[in-house]
Amino acid sequence: MTTVPARSDVPAESTWNHESVFPSFAAWREEYQAASDAIGDIAPFKGTLAQSPERFAEWFDLHATIARRVWKLYMYPVMWQACDGENEEIKGMVGQAQGLAGNFISSASFAEPELLEMDPGELLQWTQSEPVTQLYEHYVDNLMRTKQHILSGELEAALGLLSDPLGRIESIRGALNDMDLTFEAATDSAGVAQPLIQSTRDKLLADSDREARKTAWRNYADSYLKFSNTLATAYLASVKSNVVMARLRGYDSVLHAKLSPNNIPVEVFHNLINTYQKHIPTWHRYWDVRRRALGYDRIHPWDIWAPLTVDDPALTFLEAVDMIAAGMAPLGDDYVATMRRGCLEERWVDYAINEGKSEGAFSYGTYDSYPFIMMSFDGNLSSMSTLAHELGHSMHSHYTRAHQPFVYSHYSMFAAEVASNFNQAMVRAQLFARNDDRNFQLALIQEAMDNIHRYFFIMPTLARFEFEVHSRMENDEPLTPETLNQIMADFYAEGYGKTMTDDPTRTGITWAQFGHLYEAYYTFQYATGISAAHALANAILAGDDSDAVERYLAFLRAGGSKYPIPALMAAGVDMSTPLAVEETFKVLEGLVDRLEGLI
Repeated sequence: MTTVPARSDVPAESTWNHESVFPSFAAWREEYQAASDAIGDIAPFKGTLAQSPERFAEWFDLHATIARRVWKLYMYPVMWQACDGENEEIKGMVGQAQGLAGNFISSASFAEPELLEMDPGELLQWTQSEPVTQLYEHYVDNLMRTKQHILSGELEAALGLLSDPLGRIESIRGALNDMDLTFEAATDSAGVAQPLIQSTRDKLLADSDREARKTAWRNYADSYLKFSNTLATAYLASVKSNVVMARLRGYDSVLHAKLSPNNIPVEVFHNLINTYQKHIPTWHRYWDVRRRALGYDRIHPWDIWAPLTVDDPALTFLEAVDMIAAGMAPLGDDYVATMRRGCLEERWVDYAINEGKSEGAFSYGTYDSYPFIMMSFDGNLSSMSTLAHELGHSMHSHYTRAHQPFVYSHYSMFAAEVASNFNQAMVRAQLFARNDDRNFQLALIQEAMDNIHRYFFIMPTLARFEFEVHSRMENDEPLTPETLNQIMADFYAEGYGKTMTDDPTRTGITWAQFGHLYEAYYTFQYATGISAAHALANAILAGDDSDAVERYLAFLRAGGSKYPIPALMAAGVDMSTPLAVEETFKVLEGLVDRLEGLI
């Protein structure tokens, strides 16, 4: 690829079905005004929720109705901007949507403090015996559990209004990252320039040409280093806001504040980090085996994604969907048919590579839209795996929204990363079993290790980084761009060991390349997610438990109607202990053994 097409030049079938959400920008603006007016319907409910179970139910019906409209209005421009960041009209619509969301949150913020002023016994009695409010038993249980961290109605309203300006901290980073940040082109060994933008970076880092990989990795890092002061200022503002919010709500730390709402013990975080540190030597061994597989004297960070074979199969989008469908066949016809229809008929997936597209991939939608996917499909096994991952999220959303009312339609991040990694584990196992060709096996190991490297090396390293940064901020210790870079470089140095020849200055800026850090303690949940995913997939693939598939589908359907730890326990894995993390390190060790055997 020597040029990247403009958004207007990519085929419509490779873009998301935005017409299904709003037929035009004019229709969005019309609904925006109507939803803004509808927020005024909230005020008459203030001070009345304790009148009767019927009034309680009426409030939740109204809240759900308006919330569905607000989040649909929000999703539309945000998704569009991720796919086409150069669209000027969309930028203004994103700002309007953020303001609308903040106004809605503030207007509705009286409800939980008001419910908590009720007699707890009466409120619980309503949800246990009154037909109109029985639906909300889990909601009320969680509300009572977190009562001490919910503030007065006035303070909650103020914090609701602050959600918009505080949310724009991440928007500053996003605007710089996705729209203003430019990168010097990579150069291959023949001296040919290769365009480096967010949506081509991954492909260049996986190029068989070592010079192209090296220059892409260096040039990408160098652009972030040029803006390290701006990026650090934005990130530390986000960290500070997390600390202030945790203190306002009376939590011991930001870690407690982020895990408590989903009833996840902080020990789950520390179990993951401690287990990761114990198994770091496995990564050191992998770097050395990879070096030998590539035939190098020394291995560098830009060699981590180097292809282990030149015969990585080239795939069309349809072929990738077929591969995923075959891997997910054990889940049944309904799962596979829905997934195929979403990919090939309903246009859930925006897979085009174009100018102005955000880096990475994600699944995003609302209760009243398809579960859309944003990614850049490169036509290789890695892209197929990314698609499988995001389809795990989208199918989780599909089943949750099909079986849960709006109040339980938002599952936790802790649960989300299970479904995505589960799909990858299932598809990978099927591919390993069906084709024993050496080059195909090497390509599949490459895909597997790329994924595990991201979720079982990068994400725990980022989690350690954010825990260190938040701890220092909580203790009022000084933090600067240089401090952030040094913390990151030190953690990577430990992970790379003596078998990787590092470039610590460029490695140190890695933290700035991940918008995940703006949602505190999101990163560690990728590692717990992949651990639970492998445990659940292995149970289904073993074929010894006839109920394993149904238990997993029940987990997908449960959404937010259960706490994530017991929901996963019902599916077949206990994440309150480090056992699943240990088992997934065995998967990693097995892949390293397999690679060493092949070379």
